[in-house]
Amino acid sequence: MKQKRPKYMQIIDAAVIVIAENGYHQAQVSKIAKQAGVADGTIYLYFKNKEDILISLFKEKMGQFIEQMSEGMKAKNSATEKLSLFIKKHFELLSSDPHLAIVTQLELRQSHRELRLKINEILKGYLTILEDIITEGKEAGEFKSALDVRLAKQMIFGTVDETVTTWVMNDQKYDLPQLADSIHELLIHGFSQLKKEEE
Repeated sequence: MKQKRPKYMQIIDAAVIVIAENGYHQAQVSKIAKQAGVADGTIYLYFKNKEDILISLFKEKMGQFIEQMSEGMKAKNSATEKLSLFIKKHFELLSSDPHLAIVTQLELRQSHRELRLKINEILKGYLTILEDIITEGKEAGEFKSALDVRLAKQMIFGTVDETVTTWVMNDQKYDLPQLADSIHELLIHGFSQLKKEEE
């Protein structure tokens, strides 16, 4: 039913801008239509309502991120390198699209329970990539064998997510991708098998 090109993505991209600039509750469908350059009624050919636009927006952008990430990881040989790429790509994606950063870090958090459940469902693909990296690192001996995969996954996601939120709250004044190496180093130091002579 949803033809993804070109109007579908046109509406998605317009919604990112309108929601970021007005807030989700003030982002009327008519404003999104105007930003997209389509008639109000056209929106309803692709989306049931404003909530459907928000969910679809997150699904599309997350899908693109997962695709890029999976592709980029093929060239990486170790879990440590993959985690570094993961953090960098996350920061690059959001720093290159400040409106999207506002939507993901602020507007998606204010939603009601049913909407949050749908968002969590979409996040599963993202978290699966993290889980695979951690598991691979444990199996290869890069990470501690006793490392709790679930806890490590929460730590990485929580750290990356909070770093982006802080950047958004500070009006995106500094270079977000520049923080990737420091965060990677902090996490890896906690996960890695440390040799005695290095301590």
